[in-house]
Amino acid sequence: MKKTYHIEVDCANCANKMEAAAAKVAGVQAVTVNFMTQKMNVEFAEGASPSSVMKEVLTACKKVDDDCEIDF
Repeated sequence: MKKTYHIEVDCANCANKMEAAAAKVAGVQAVTVNFMTQKMNVEFAEGASPSSVMKEVLTACKKVDDDCEIDF
């Protein structure tokens, strides 16, 4: 399952770091963060609960930038 989320990220470097952090979260099969469009595209692993996984993704991204917000 693939979903797109609005993300607030301050710079392209932070977007790359958030993408790397989100990729390490269990249940995330693939992820891309686009700084220009402020979008995060997430492909979830089979059987993963998107809402549960996104809570973990947000936690991981806040370790990169504590101002990070993801609308999910």
